[in-house]
Amino acid sequence: MGYTREQVVAAVKAKGYVYFEDANNKSYDVNIIGIRNSTTGQKVTNVFDDLLTVSYKDETGAWKFHSWPATTDPGKKGILESQNKIGIARLVEGQYRGSHIIRLHGGKYEALGQNKPVKVYRDANRDMNYDENKIDEGLFGINIHKAGADSTYVENWSMGCQVFKKSADFEEFMKICRKSRDKHGNSFTYTLIESLDIK
Repeated sequence: MGYTREQVVAAVKAKGYVYFEDANNKSYDVNIIGIRNSTTGQKVTNVFDDLLTVSYKDETGAWKFHSWPATTDPGKKGILESQNKIGIARLVEGQYRGSHIIRLHGGKYEALGQNKPVKVYRDANRDMNYDENKIDEGLFGINIHKAGADSTYVENWSMGCQVFKKSADFEEFMKICRKSRDKHGNSFTYTLIESLDIK
């Protein structure tokens, strides 16, 4: 599942979402776009079969595009052990403007923390299929963070968070985000699309 920046841009614009073109060439006006693997349907795969991408212009005005393995879905252990009576959260596809800021994740390390309401599906029956008939909106700690050094299974790394498979990829991502914060402020838009949206 590999895509070009141009494919991702076209999919985002076709949805009517904003893509930051950095017309003034300030650099590091980042587009953070998650791509959920549509081919697995509603099944809980418990693996990192989605992508997290970031694209931006660097200091020279050249476009940069990164794509890393991740999950946009909660894992098996997260679903089975969730204490939330209305069910585990799974982020609804969409664009969430200014939804995240750099802050500590779980009090441990810097990540992108949810700072404005987002929409999530709620799935309470733990049948290892994601139900999409109940939507909840609010602040649920839907952060963008890392799993282990190179994690194989999602398990409880995600209970709705967007999670990088490899910590080294996440560190590269955060370096870019810190440069963006220094130039544009501590506010990040997150966009989640489906792989089926990409032509």
